[in-house]
Amino acid sequence: MQQLPESFLPEVSDFIDFLMHKHQNRIAEPKLPDDIAKAWAKWFEEVDRLEVMTNQPENEFKLQ
Repeated sequence: MQQLPESFLPEVSDFIDFLMHKHQNRIAEPKLPDDIAKAWAKWFEEVDRLEVMTNQPENEFKLQ
């Protein structure tokens, strides 16, 4: 960096900030433990098996 022209320094600084931010995001990304991931997968499988019952629409205007 010392050999770069001074006009390049703001851009180099921005790039370093970008790399730091990118690295911090990787560290901060939560990794789900296998048991939680399996529990969610099981939940979705069970939900897919549920029977959905639809209500018949009732006409608001009843003839007398």
